[in-house]
Amino acid sequence: MINIFSYICIAIGIFFWFWGTTHLLDKRSVLYKLHGLSVADTLGSMAIIFGLLLKVPQNWPLLLLAIIFLAIWNTMLGYVLAYTTNSNLKCNSV
Repeated sequence: MINIFSYICIAIGIFFWFWGTTHLLDKRSVLYKLHGLSVADTLGSMAIIFGLLLKVPQNWPLLLLAIIFLAIWNTMLGYVLAYTTNSNLKCNSV
C-alpha cells in the first residue's frame, strides 16, 4: 500500500513538472510564466521527494531537509528573478 501511494506521489510530482512547463507556451507576460513555472516546479519537486520519503523512510532527515530547502530556495529564486525583471524594465524605460 505504501509503494502504491509513493508511486502516486511521484506521478503527481512529474505531472506538476510538465504542467508548469506548459505555462511557458502561453502568450502572457514573463512574470506570469515565471510564477506558474516556479509554483508547479516547487509543488512537483516536493511531491516527488515526499514519494521518496515513503519509499525510503530511513533517510527522512535528509529528505525533510530537501523539502524545506526546496520551499525556501524556489520561492526566493522566483522573487529575485521577478525583482530583477521589474528593475530592468524600470531602468530601460527611463
